[in-house]
Formats: sequence, C-alpha cells, structure tokens
Amino acid sequence: MPIFKYRGRDLEGKEILGSIDATSEKAVASVLSNQRIIPVEIVETDNESSGFSFSFNKHRVTIDEQVMLCRQLNSLLKAGVPTVQAINGLALSSANPALSDSLFKVEQALEMGTPLANALKQQPKVYGPLFVAMIHVGENTGRLDEAFQKLASYLELERSTRKKVKQATRYPKMVVGAITAAMVVINIVVVPQFAQLFAKFGSELPLPTKILMATSDLFVNWWWAMLLVIGGAAFAFIQYLDTIEGRLKWDEQLMKMPIIGPIFEKITLGRFSRTFAMTYKAGLPILQSLTVVSRAVSNSYVEKAIMSMRSGIERGDSFTRTSTAAGLFSPLVLQMINVGEQTGSLDSLLDEVADFYEQEVDYDLSKLSEAIQPILLVFMGGMVLMLALGVFLPMWDMFALIQK
Repeated sequence: MPIFKYRGRDLEGKEILGSIDATSEKAVASVLSNQRIIPVEIVETDNESSGFSFSFNKHRVTIDEQVMLCRQLNSLLKAGVPTVQAINGLALSSANPALSDSLFKVEQALEMGTPLANALKQQPKVYGPLFVAMIHVGENTGRLDEAFQKLASYLELERSTRKKVKQATRYPKMVVGAITAAMVVINIVVVPQFAQLFAKFGSELPLPTKILMATSDLFVNWWWAMLLVIGGAAFAFIQYLDTIEGRLKWDEQLMKMPIIGPIFEKITLGRFSRTFAMTYKAGLPILQSLTVVSRAVSNSYVEKAIMSMRSGIERGDSFTRTSTAAGLFSPLVLQMINVGEQTGSLDSLLDEVADFYEQEVDYDLSKLSEAIQPILLVFMGGMVLMLALGVFLPMWDMFALIQK
C-alpha cells in the first residue's frame, strides 16, 4: 500500500503534517476529513527509497500509557461513543507520537472495514498478542468495554511488578556502579603514582603489587583493547540471543541463577497463571488461550513448556496432567490446578495461583537486598584487601630498608 504525505490545517487553522498508508489520494482526503483536518497538499512518496534508510523512533509506548489508553477506551465505549470516534479523539490528544501514530493507523484500518483486533494486530510493537486476543474476544462477545477494563487491570499488575523489581535492584545497581567507578579511578589515577615510586625502589615486588600494577597498565595503556573486547562480547551475546536456541538457553539459565533465578521464575509463572485465567474466563478456547499466553510470558523456555502442554491437551490429556509433565509448577500449585479442573473453576483457581506467586515475589524482593549484600561486601572487601596489600607491602619493605 503506498504512503502519502500530507499537509493540512485543523479547525483552528494550525498546520498539521503527517503521512498515511492508503490506496489513493481520495482515501487520504476522506481519512483527513474524518479527523477534522482540511487537506492542503497530498503527495505520494516512494516507500522503497534507494540507499540506506534508518528510522530512529525516539518515543515508545510505555506500560503506563497502555493502562491509560485502556482506561480511556473503557470509559468512552461504556458511554456509547463509537469506536472510530473514540480512537480518533485519543489519537489527537495523545502526547506520545508513537502512540498517536499507531492509533491513527488503527483508525484508518477501521474505516476500511477491518475489525479492531486485526487493526491492532497490524501494530505488533505497540499491541502484543494478549492485547489483540482480549480485544478479539471482546468484539465477538459484544463486551469490548469489559475487555479494555480487564486489560487495564492486568497491565496495572504488570506495572506494579516491574516497579517492585526496579526498586529491589536499585541498591545493588548503585553499589556495583560505585565499585566499578572506584576501580577505574584507582587503576588510572592512584596506582600509576605508586608504580613510579616502586620503580625507583628497584627491588623485587610482592605478588599483590605485581597484579595491581599489571591491572593498572591494562587500564592505562590497553583501554581501547578492553573496550573492543567488551563491545565485541556484548555484540556476540546479543546476536546469540537473537537465535532461537540462544534465547531458549538463556531464558532457561536465567531461571536457574542463584538468588535472582527463583524470582524471575515466580514472576513468569505468575504472569502465565494470571493471563491464562483472564483469557479463559473471557471465553477464549483453552488451546487458543495457551497459544496466546505462551507469547505473553516473555520467556522462551516457559513458552516451550506451555506449547508442550497445548500439544498434550490436543492429544486428550487433562490440564493437570500436562501441567505436571511440563515440570513448571510446585506440588501445591498442581493440587490447586487439579481442584480447579475437577470443579470447573480453573480460571478462579489460577487467579489464586497468580496471587500466590505474587505474594512470593513480594517476599523474595523484600529480601533481595539482604541476600545480595553479603556478596557485595565480600567483593568490596577482596578489592580493598588487594589494593592494601599491593600498596603497603612494598612500602613496608622500603621502610625496613631505610631503617637498616
């Protein structure tokens, strides 16, 4: 579909510039008219320009903006405002260009007769699989406002979890940053001064001093090589994560790491329980719910386990049996799932499972600083000990020689 750039004015006479995917100039004019924009100039552009084309989007849609969008759409639709008009109003009032642009594109698709879920699906960077699935269910059941309300509640819980993780890791990040800065300053500024003094001394230096001077020489004379090695390693790691096998291995190891691994595991399983309960309660078939949820957990290892559960259910196994075979849940959680399946209240029981995991995550995050603090203290103590031995051992030898 060609891209048309336009220049127009709103009802207040303010100039508006933008671009629209459309079939013809007439379609662009129709879209602008619905947006209360008077077109002044419409020009078709070549979207396959020659050479290299880079697009840096300085804005992204945050989870806070997604929550606000869902809340606003829930209120507007509940009040009886047509979907196209509601989305157009939010697109015009949005302060985020990325969100505004995505809403305008959704509006264009709706005006061409595309269902809302399919229109949202065309913007995967803004609206994920769970978002699209919930809107699809809301459209089919005639309860679109409730779908936006459920999405807002889920996104608020997700936002709360992210904030708790950031708050719990703030202290370790500050300590590690301070230690790194101190090591750089010591090796670049402090140690070279002592190295000149020790060179004049002329005697055999202790092993800690040799290590300290070698490290300082690496920072001072080979800093460019260090940057190349670190940059190359980071690039290779990112490329490895872009592969299916690499992402799967990393996500699996992430959940097995000491201290932080169990926290990530509980966050992921809590997200699975909450999203599955929400989609299942909304009326999505169990196989489709598992497919949607597997993409929403943001963990390839868990996604693979969920898809194995889906395959087991397709073969005729029960949800409890496939959950046990996946090896993700504790015996207590499996017992709750079994009760929920037998009583026909799997969605409500999984909601309780999500609450259980969230309580566990809250407790683990509250103890995270206490768990990491001894490791940081040992690391700092080792660094200070190496610095002290490297500096003071040869100085003691110098004083002993002077006394003699």
